[in-house]
Amino acid sequence: MRSHRPLKLIPSLLLVLVPVAAWAAWLGWDQRRDVHPDGSVTGPYEAWQVAGLVLTLLAPVYWAASRRHVAGAVLGTTAGLTTAAWYDWSDDASGLFAIGVGMVMTASLVATYALSTLIASVTSPRPARPQPRISGR
Repeated sequence: MRSHRPLKLIPSLLLVLVPVAAWAAWLGWDQRRDVHPDGSVTGPYEAWQVAGLVLTLLAPVYWAASRRHVAGAVLGTTAGLTTAAWYDWSDDASGLFAIGVGMVMTASLVATYALSTLIASVTSPRPARPQPRISGR
C-alpha cells in the first residue's frame, strides 16, 4: 500500500508566486523614469525599492533553505523573479529587455544558491517525524 505524503507542490508553487507578488508590490507600480535637471535619466526604480524586494525575499528563501529545500528556494525564487521581470519589461520595443531579464535570472540564481546553501549548512536539521506503524494485515 502506498504511503500518503503531503503534497510538496504547494510550497514549491509558493516559492514561485511570492517573488512575483513581491516584484509587483515593490517595483510593479513604478514605471516612470526620472529626468534630472542636467538631462540625465534614471529609473524607473529607486534603490530603496530594490532593497525592499531583496529583503522581502529573504523570508521565503530562509524558510525553504532551513528545511533543506535548497533547490526549491533557488529555482522557485529565480523562476518568480525572471517571470516578473519578463512581464514587467516585455513592452520595451528595443528588445534589450531580454538582456535585463537574463541578468535578473543569473543574479537571482547565483545569489539564492549561495544564500540557500549557507542557510542550509548553518541551520540544524529538523528531526524526522516518527512514521506510524501499521500492525497486522
